[in-house]
Amino acid sequence: MDIGSLHLESQELYEGLAAIGAVGLTTVFGLLFVSKARAARRRQIEESDVPAPQVPTGKRGKRTLEPAPEADEPEGEEPPQLEEPVATAPPPAALPKKPLLGPRGEPKAAPVEAKGPSAEPPAGRAAQILPFPTPAQPRGEERRKPAVEPAEAPVAAEAPPPTPVRKKNALAPGLAKTRSGWVSRLGSLFAGKREIDPGLLDEMEKVLLTADIGIRTANKLLEEMRASLSRRELANPDAAWTFLEKRSLELLSFGAPPVEWSAAKPMVLLIIGVNGSGKTTTIGKLAAKLVGEGKKVLVGAGDTFRAAAAEQLDIWAKRVGATLVRGKEGADPSSVLFDAVKRATTDGFDVVIADTAGRLHTKTDLMEELQKVRRVIGKAAPGAPHETWLVIDSTSGQNAIAQAQIFTQAMSVSGIVLTKLDGTAKGGVILGIADQLRIPVRFIGVGERVEDLREFDAAEFVEALFERDDADGTASASGAN
Repeated sequence: MDIGSLHLESQELYEGLAAIGAVGLTTVFGLLFVSKARAARRRQIEESDVPAPQVPTGKRGKRTLEPAPEADEPEGEEPPQLEEPVATAPPPAALPKKPLLGPRGEPKAAPVEAKGPSAEPPAGRAAQILPFPTPAQPRGEERRKPAVEPAEAPVAAEAPPPTPVRKKNALAPGLAKTRSGWVSRLGSLFAGKREIDPGLLDEMEKVLLTADIGIRTANKLLEEMRASLSRRELANPDAAWTFLEKRSLELLSFGAPPVEWSAAKPMVLLIIGVNGSGKTTTIGKLAAKLVGEGKKVLVGAGDTFRAAAAEQLDIWAKRVGATLVRGKEGADPSSVLFDAVKRATTDGFDVVIADTAGRLHTKTDLMEELQKVRRVIGKAAPGAPHETWLVIDSTSGQNAIAQAQIFTQAMSVSGIVLTKLDGTAKGGVILGIADQLRIPVRFIGVGERVEDLREFDAAEFVEALFERDDADGTASASGAN
């Protein structure tokens, strides 16, 4: 025998022995694992309340698993097909249970179900999972009714509607002195009266004729009141008071269209009036309002004769964010305003407010110079000035009507600005101007602040003028002269 071949055979022998040893060890460990598992299972069955099921064994003691017996089914029929449950199907709990049958078909007792948290299904069979029973679906009207009807909430008693609070008229404080004049005196005549006697009519006529509304307008109101009111209505002070309030509103609101600031670009507004009427202050406040509305405003300082007139406009322009065009002291007003309108056209300004020197309405030459200013502005921009407003000091009383008549003869006045209403009892002049000249009132001044220059509203003005404070419905007589 060759020595080399002998060496190889012994090596193969070692490998075979190692394989046999590994198989033996695996078998030993497997038997140990099975025996431990059986012992653990036996202890679990002994500790539980359910007896372990009897499993038949074969000849060698091994357990054999037999399929569960099935119930006899009639021949020639197919097994029922399972379908998805529908809403109208009866619940599984309502179906009768099929009896359990043994291997030979005899009925078998149902297994006792273990109770408690540690209950487990019998060993050797898979746990049977049953669907959770669903409640029967209601039909008809019962389906729409809830099982438990909610209790109705108690209905709280409705609180009475709050008494409306009358909003205070914003113009009332500014017109306090005007209302304390002839309007308050009329209220004093009507207070406590149940009827209007001849003596009361005479007193009414005296108050209206001495008021600042003017003799012509006062006579007109008295005649209309006698003609329009019947004898019974004329005897009622409330009817006479209501007539005066309604007629005043008609005099002040005669359908004048509002100012269209975008009608032209630039929109040229010419301001005229006598010295001391408040032109410069009105221009500054008006410029502030227009700038606040987003408009680009240029102010032309055409009053070159009054000392410090241009300086005042310069202060206003810087304060409100407007642009000022001014000339040298004593320069021609027409040339200054011509340059202002030309610059506004070139630089794309929206509004030009042109100031003029104070004119005495009794001076013919000064009125002719004002006409020249108007013609020169028209050469700078066709159609300019688009608006011409006359500023009137309300403290001048009936003299304001005379000023307005002269200015309207020399110029085409399109609007009135009535200033200083908060400092005088002569604000009734506005009725005479509106009645005799038929010129719309555009703005009124009721204070020193910028917001005190208010756009004129006839209804608001008349309501504040004829405001009734007493319980009997007449005007307040406080402050009557």
